[in-house]
Amino acid sequence: MSEKQRITIYDISKKLNISAATVSRALNDDPKISKKTQDLVRETAVKMNYKRNRLAQALKSGRTNNIAVIVPYIDRNFFSSIIRGIEEELTPHGYHVIICQSHEKVQNEVEQIATLLNTQVDVILMSISKTARNFDHIRSILKDKTPLVFFDRTIKSPQVSSVLIDDFKAGYIATEHLINQGCKKIAHLCGDRNVNIYKNRHDGYRAALKKFGIQYSPDYVIEVSSKVKSGMAAVRSLWHLEVTPDAIFAAGDYAALGAIQELKNKNVEIPEEVCIVGSSNEPFTKYMEMPITSISQTPRLMGKIAAQVILEQIKESYFIEKKITLPPELFIRDSSARSIVDLSV
Repeated sequence: MSEKQRITIYDISKKLNISAATVSRALNDDPKISKKTQDLVRETAVKMNYKRNRLAQALKSGRTNNIAVIVPYIDRNFFSSIIRGIEEELTPHGYHVIICQSHEKVQNEVEQIATLLNTQVDVILMSISKTARNFDHIRSILKDKTPLVFFDRTIKSPQVSSVLIDDFKAGYIATEHLINQGCKKIAHLCGDRNVNIYKNRHDGYRAALKKFGIQYSPDYVIEVSSKVKSGMAAVRSLWHLEVTPDAIFAAGDYAALGAIQELKNKNVEIPEEVCIVGSSNEPFTKYMEMPITSISQTPRLMGKIAAQVILEQIKESYFIEKKITLPPELFIRDSSARSIVDLSV
């Protein structure tokens, strides 16, 4: 037999002089097959380097046991923590997680989804890229009848489950905390407000200002990317204003870090002159020389719950639409702590 030729159950049955059906049942833990025979078949399969035909099994069962996860980046703590939560829930149930990165490019999403549908993954979980404006590729998932679960970033779509953070509340409690520290001129470094999470954080920021009677100023709202340099550039723009802010709420921790670096360059005291709050609670925020106050989005929990929704859907064998919103948590640190007021959710 050629080294490249795949060993089959028929080869094992011939070797042991038993039927191929018995070999198949033994490999699938059929209780009708004695333990002695099961052990013998497995031992022989290992010695003969037998590998199961996953494609044939998938065609027979209608399932591949492959779950796809599409994220913008895997090197961000937020998304890597979500993936960890997903794997912790799914792996013990025999599911394999396939990870794809969109790099915030919608064309990558389009191509990845086409490939995943062709390979017949059982479920797709995804956080939509910031650049997505046309959602035909999402509709293709629903048309294919492949279950879809959104996490973190989503679009309004019937028949799609989602697990999200209450970003409105995140923006609200971050701003409320700054007001409680005595700040009244609060700038917001926001993300692209075409993306729901950033729009909702901005809306929460505005709502807190309104509740406490502080006038909203468009000059204090600057759109930034999730990069340190973007936060630095935003501070330079704000410091060209006649009246500079006494607080900054950044929709991301990297922008908050950039803001702190630029304020230090300007010899601005933090938090005495300017308080800073970020968002995402990246690991570096608590280990800085100036630890950064930040909103946690509980990513690992988000991943676990998204996976639980999947398991429930697979178990019930029919579509279950769930909309789950998790509460944010404020971690108060030196960057904003003029006087500690615990507003943790």
